Amino acid sequence: MVVITLQRNKCIGCNYCVEFAPAQFQMSKKDGKSVLLHSTNKKGFHTIKSQDHTILDSCEKAAESCPVKIIVVKDV
Repeated sequence: MVVITLQRNKCIGCNYCVEFAPAQFQMSKKDGKSVLLHSTNKKGFHTIKSQDHTILDSCEKAAESCPVKIIVVKDV
């Protein structure tokens, strides 16, 4: 299972996550911050759990490219 977490309130809107993983991330037109698609929000941590391991590489690249390091990707 792949678990992806985004701390959206700390996002600076650089768009790197969308460039590397457009199927999981998009930029909000309201505030210019990243949105983790189909995620649940618990106290500012937006999380998805997926059985699809094909998203792992692109999401890891998104996490590595994030200048404020607010994306965490785990393969559990």
